[in-house]
Amino acid sequence: MSEQIIKLTDNAATRIKEIMSEAKNNLKGVRVAVESGGCAGMAYKMEYAKEINPNDEVIEDKGVKVFIDSGAIMYLLGTEMDYKKEQFSSSFVFKNPNETERCGCGESFKV
Repeated sequence: MSEQIIKLTDNAATRIKEIMSEAKNNLKGVRVAVESGGCAGMAYKMEYAKEINPNDEVIEDKGVKVFIDSGAIMYLLGTEMDYKKEQFSSSFVFKNPNETERCGCGESFKV
């Protein structure tokens, strides 16, 4: 078996379960993609997955489904997805071993 593209921390899995339980639509999971943008060139994008795209890579980890956009697979190999809750903000955080640079605000990266 090959290495899983993304591994979820317990915090990330718990938060995805909360999001899914609060969603009113018939959602299949969450989708993670990478798109051009930000000061370092690429940015992570998360969205609700209402359907499974034929080219999605499906990750099932800790009881949740994460769909990886086919164009993002090579950028995300070995990434850990975490969820951090701080006093004034909360967000999903990606620890990606493929990053060579990250912008100061942490919103974008370069590989």
